[in-house]
Amino acid sequence: MMQSRIIGLMLIMVVAAVPTGCTKEAPPPKEVVRAINTVKVEERATSQTRKFSGVVEPVDKSSLSFEVAGNVKEVLFDVGQEITKGEVIATLDPQTFNLDVDAAKAKLRRARAQLTEKEAEYARYRKVNEESPGAVSQSSVDQTKAAFESARENVKVAVSELNLAKRDLTKTKLLAPFDGVIATRHVEPFFEVKRGDPIYDAFIEGAMEVNSSIPETDIEGIYIGQNCRLVFPIDTQQVYNGIVTEIGRVASTANAFPVKIKILTIDPILRPGMTAEVTFQIAEADQQRAFLVPVSAMRPGKEKNRGYVFVFEQASATVKQTAVRSLGMVEGNRLMVTEGLQGGEIVAVAGVSFLEDGQKVKLLDPSQAKE
Repeated sequence: MMQSRIIGLMLIMVVAAVPTGCTKEAPPPKEVVRAINTVKVEERATSQTRKFSGVVEPVDKSSLSFEVAGNVKEVLFDVGQEITKGEVIATLDPQTFNLDVDAAKAKLRRARAQLTEKEAEYARYRKVNEESPGAVSQSSVDQTKAAFESARENVKVAVSELNLAKRDLTKTKLLAPFDGVIATRHVEPFFEVKRGDPIYDAFIEGAMEVNSSIPETDIEGIYIGQNCRLVFPIDTQQVYNGIVTEIGRVASTANAFPVKIKILTIDPILRPGMTAEVTFQIAEADQQRAFLVPVSAMRPGKEKNRGYVFVFEQASATVKQTAVRSLGMVEGNRLMVTEGLQGGEIVAVAGVSFLEDGQKVKLLDPSQAKE
């Protein structure tokens, strides 16, 4: 009896020691995302830096002038003042123009009186000829008809001259064509001006451009749409991006060609007339397009001057193994890469031997991906 109890207790202890199906499984290991140090591919290795001077000017500017000649009566705005579209900004003495309107009105009255007289004469001759054929010659009827039609045309001419005189009178007031700022004032009251003589130079605030002159020795390396860097004396630490929008076809002074560069960032501290330093990267005609990449970014390949870099893919937060070709030339600690990369791409520059194609990564400097 005692022996059977001992055996039962032992069986209970064995069953208790057996693991049940309710035991929880261990969680899978958490994925480790490697942080990588990177550099943005920007500098063109085979280009040469050229610097030129320029002057800031507004993109939207205009020379404002009267459409008629006359004596300036009022110049209502000074340099730097803001103007509003449609408001009067200068006037001419209207006395002469009022006299022209009066003269045109008198001419129209005279022309209408003559028309009435010639119309009545033509009607009288026609009536006589109808009632008493042969009483007046047909040539006389034709002459009175021609005189009537001529008088009618004279009235039309007089009406047109009156309208022109009234129009010229309205043009003695110079109206602002847009909302803007006066840049230059060319005249003062009592100046005698001709039609089209500049009264003001005005511009619309906002977009600015730099006018520069590029020597004939460098103009072949400049093209529309080309990017450049701009620095202004007001803050030499601030660098602005620019893009070439216009290239002159005819050289100006000193065999230099005019070039216009739009400033891509609107900044209220930039004002017309400021000087600018314009920096271009101009490629030589006989050089290959290449970019400088740190030596540490390159994983060697099987062929000479060929290898791989890891390009960061922002959309998937992974790296892509990319085949590249270099010139085998080193500047400092950087290689000249001629194939496989594009400006603006982000490449890993450390620990590339531990990276794999498609691997999830994060940037040590996240700001590079936001630029």
